[in-house]
Amino acid sequence: MFAPSIDPATAIATAVKEYQESSDVGSLLKQLESICSSCPDADALIKSVEPFQEIPEVAGPVYEHVVTARPGDARALVRLANAYWLSGRGPEAVQALANRAIAADPSNRGAWHLWALSESTLRDRVDRWRHVVERFPQDELAQANLADNAASLASTEGDRGALQVALRTYKGLLKTASSSDQRVALERAVATLEQWRL
Repeated sequence: MFAPSIDPATAIATAVKEYQESSDVGSLLKQLESICSSCPDADALIKSVEPFQEIPEVAGPVYEHVVTARPGDARALVRLANAYWLSGRGPEAVQALANRAIAADPSNRGAWHLWALSESTLRDRVDRWRHVVERFPQDELAQANLADNAASLASTEGDRGALQVALRTYKGLLKTASSSDQRVALERAVATLEQWRL
């Protein structure tokens, strides 16, 4: 057990280094449990785990402790939902956390993104991304997800309405594209979709 005086940032970094060398998930989880139990400061835990956000087996257990301590913290709920998504915990668990985050802070775009992403039915997922785009009209990532999912729906179900949504959204993104790579990809997507005959 880590003493309360131990710096959680150092302790988590050490645990991660050992995990990367050994691939021993059980040992990692025990160390994280000990660190979190010894550190009552949720803010310190959040700051300490930030460098490891993309390692779900690290971020998940730490954010579980944070969310237990602060169940209404929308940002922590989103981070935990993201860790669950990355670790393949399933759409139900992710959606439940996203719903809690939205209830806590309806302006949290990350929560809305995870809410849309966690919908397993393609047609309903398109509807969810459309809702997110309506709520956050400047959100280009949401627009790209709407276009991609609508194109998939058009392809798999021959849905002309979805094809029009995809084309309209890609063309809108093309107007604001800032990089040449982005423009080329969008132009290619538009050209491909315009050739479809549904």
